[in-house]
Amino acid sequence: MGDVQFWPDHASNFAWPIDTIYIVLIALSVLFSVPIVSLMIYFGFKYRRSAVVDRTMSHTSNWMEWSAIGGMLVLIVPIFIWSASVYFDMFRPPAGALEIYVVGEQWMWKIQHPTGQREINQLHVPLGRPIKLIMTSEDVIHSMYVPAFRVKHDVIPGRYTALWFEATKSGTFHLFCTEYCGTEHSNMVGAVIVMEPADYQAWLSGGGQAQPGAPAAESMAQAGQRLFEQRGCVSCHLAGGGGPGPPLAGVYGAAQQLAGGQTVTADDAYIRESILNPAAKVVRGYEPIMPSFQGQLNEQEILELIAYIKSLGSSGGGASGTAEPGAPSGTSEPGGTTAPAAP
Repeated sequence: MGDVQFWPDHASNFAWPIDTIYIVLIALSVLFSVPIVSLMIYFGFKYRRSAVVDRTMSHTSNWMEWSAIGGMLVLIVPIFIWSASVYFDMFRPPAGALEIYVVGEQWMWKIQHPTGQREINQLHVPLGRPIKLIMTSEDVIHSMYVPAFRVKHDVIPGRYTALWFEATKSGTFHLFCTEYCGTEHSNMVGAVIVMEPADYQAWLSGGGQAQPGAPAAESMAQAGQRLFEQRGCVSCHLAGGGGPGPPLAGVYGAAQQLAGGQTVTADDAYIRESILNPAAKVVRGYEPIMPSFQGQLNEQEILELIAYIKSLGSSGGGASGTAEPGAPSGTSEPGGTTAPAAP
């Protein structure tokens, strides 16, 4: 019979901050609960119906109430500020984080690295480097949870969500889906494998699966470029401009002026929308002629297109993820004017 583990491993930069907050909250709960429950039991016994005691109530001062309110504020406000700072840190990945793409699907995790390696239900990451997971779902809501890292985030169809961490301990750690996603939800498990940087580079050189039908060394950006050309996007989104669709070089992260007068940032979500619903946000100066690719591309292909657009250059602001070298010109919807990724 194995040992009972009270705490999961502390294997990321968030593990100890989260656990420390949890311990402090438990300690405060005990600090208040024990005397309150003790007094309840004592007064319940002392003033029981059969007891002969003076039940006259006198109330001449509010000092006790005000002291309790002040004391609670002194304790609660610092804890709120402390917890909020940890929360904000968890949703603000540092610049330069290694971006890895995750697609949840009943009932598996499909993972792709910028350099093209693919995994199912396994995630290899280097030790000591910030990792940003850009996630979406192919079908229903899933939720990625790594207990040893103390990180969890919903994975939602039609949207991109992000989660980041920095592994501080090498080894293999459990990966779960914590959102009921169907009959085989309990089987949607996997592992995060944290490796020394040199071992991770060696794994990248010889591990992972190449995209079917593509060279083993094909990166996401390269796969995106290939898809961009195969779908005919290149005929409308000309590199030098002048085509029916806007040029995509340098568009990622840039502010886009729309036909209706609004301004949007060409981030991952905008590019995705431009591919699937190009008429939703048409770039000023272009006609809404781009066809929709809804139902023609899966989530992994859309991510590759986004990676390609990122590889064409970024304005440096507002983008949701760093581009993977070589992903298809984005959304590049053949002939669209609705501006893919900032078209």
